[in-house]
Amino acid sequence: MTEKIMLTHQQPSPEAFQELRIKAGLSPRNPEAIATALQNSCCCVTLWNDGNELIGMGRIIGDGGTAFQVVDIAVDPIYQGQGLGKKIMSALNMYIEQEIPDRAYVSLIADGTAKELYRQFGFEETLPASTGMFYKRG
Repeated sequence: MTEKIMLTHQQPSPEAFQELRIKAGLSPRNPEAIATALQNSCCCVTLWNDGNELIGMGRIIGDGGTAFQVVDIAVDPIYQGQGLGKKIMSALNMYIEQEIPDRAYVSLIADGTAKELYRQFGFEETLPASTGMFYKRG
């Protein structure tokens, strides 16, 4: 029997969000800030296995008008290599195409080879015209 995987737009619990980030090798986030962050998402895509465990996620955040960012793309390592990252990005891309104004700026930070996935959805590297930067606190 094959395990069923369900895609939803349901927000994960802050605990499940943090757990999946860590499993997927992403940095942990401030536990008190996660609930606020999830509630302020423009779009949240989640993948659940038939045991009702969060196994994949991705979000779009932004100001609702001119600037948006794709964040928190994560798939549980047990489920990687099955096209689930592509499934998450397809759902996020549908939101981008249907809900985000045409001239809005949609950005993301691609770690390692993930840029190959994002290229499939029209994302391009900004170099040499611009360089992505971040300010790290704590």
